[in-house]
This record gives sequence, C-alpha cells and structure tokens, in this order.
Amino acid sequence: MTKRHRIQFPKAELTNFEQDEAYFYLEGSGGRRKIKLHDYDAIYELQGLYEQIFYDRLQCSSPSKVTSILEAAVRQSQQNFSELRILDLGAGNGMMGEELKKHGVSRLIGVDIIPEAAEAAIRDRPGVYDAYYVEDFTKLEEEKKEEIISWQCDCMVTVAALGFGDIPVKAFIEAFNIIKDEGWVAFNIKETFFDTRDQSGFSKMIRELIFSDHLDVYYIERYRHRLSIEGEPLYYFAIAGKKNSDVADGFVRQKALDV
Repeated sequence: MTKRHRIQFPKAELTNFEQDEAYFYLEGSGGRRKIKLHDYDAIYELQGLYEQIFYDRLQCSSPSKVTSILEAAVRQSQQNFSELRILDLGAGNGMMGEELKKHGVSRLIGVDIIPEAAEAAIRDRPGVYDAYYVEDFTKLEEEKKEEIISWQCDCMVTVAALGFGDIPVKAFIEAFNIIKDEGWVAFNIKETFFDTRDQSGFSKMIRELIFSDHLDVYYIERYRHRLSIEGEPLYYFAIAGKKNSDVADGFVRQKALDV
C-alpha cells in the first residue's frame, strides 16, 4: 500500500500568487518542507505524493479528458486507436501513459527532462512505457533523435506541461516534427493562452499552430483541469487534431522570441 503523506496548503490569505507559484508544506521526519507545485523533481522522489496532491486533493482530470478527445478524434477518422504509437512528451511519473494503456495502444514512448520523472515512472508504473527517454528536446542530439524517430510514432500527447516554462516552444515543435505526417496530436493548455491579450511566446505559437496548415483541429473542449489550492476551478482547453506537415525552424524562432 502506498504511503500517505502529511501535506498542508497555505492559508487562503497567503495565496495571492500565480498558478505556477503555488506551494504546499510537507510534514516529515526531517521537519517541515515548503515545496512548489511545479517542483516536480522533489515531488516525484516521494512515492504517491504527486497523486495525493494533484489527483486526490486537487482533483485533476486532464489525463482522462485528453485521452477521451484523442480517442474521439481517431474514431471520427475511422482509425483504430489501439494501433497508435504514441510519444508522451513531459510524461512525468506516467499518469497519462497509464490512462492511455487502459484504452490500449500499440507503442508508448515517454519523454521528460527530469531524471526523477523517469525513475518515478519505472518505480510506480513498471511496464507502462516501451521506452522512456530523459532528454532536453531544445537540444536533442541527432543520434538520440534518430533513435526516437525509429519508434515510428504517429501520435504525440502532452498533458499539463505547457505554458509555464515546463516545455518550451522549441521542445514542443521538435516533438511535433518527430511524429509522422497525418499523425495525431493531443494536448491541453490553460484557457488564458487563447486570449489574444496574452503575448507570451507559447501562447502565440499555440494560436498560430491551431490556425495554420500544419494542424487540422478535430476537437477543442473547455473543461475543469483541476482545483486551485484555494479550491477554485482552473479551466483548460483540451485540443486534438491531425498533423499535416512539419513546422519549419523559422516558425519556431519567430514564436520563441519572448519565451
């Protein structure tokens, strides 16, 4: 049985900060630790802590939602979901991979920049991934890139890892280009990234990609991603579509200028 951890969120009057600045306190034998929700390396080191925070306490629904719209898109195209060979970008400790496996997929390749993520996935969900790479996709070596391409992935998913600096524009596009033309793409983004007042590089890149010839969008759905630590709903968009063509380097440089 997975150990339950003693965690405490800060008092409401102390939580006037951005989503990626939110934190909690962990009580343990070594005393009290303050950990940010985006300090994934520290969270992954403790078995069950990630699930306890994001799924038990904050009721995250994104893996099931993104999987469901991807499955609906593939079904609409009259393809077999179970034949997909999926690249899971920002795979973390395997929550998305586990959800995909429930629906049956041909191959599942995990990628994350954090070694602790790979260690947690292997520890907590052995056998979910056919391979798991710890790589920085902003500077992926050609030999490693060719190895990942050899898996012949025809689908890319990325969940709850876009727009807060976790996955940069260049890394997202690198993964997008690795999958085959006419492959599938499914991801989620915070609802404010669709607001034209958001001039961040990632927000602009996503809007450009969605309305470009590179991607045919099949589904866009607004949903409750999870609760904030104050108990308020955080809304995201889940997006699924079919890739038409690779994105050129110029597109990446233009959209990444202010990332």
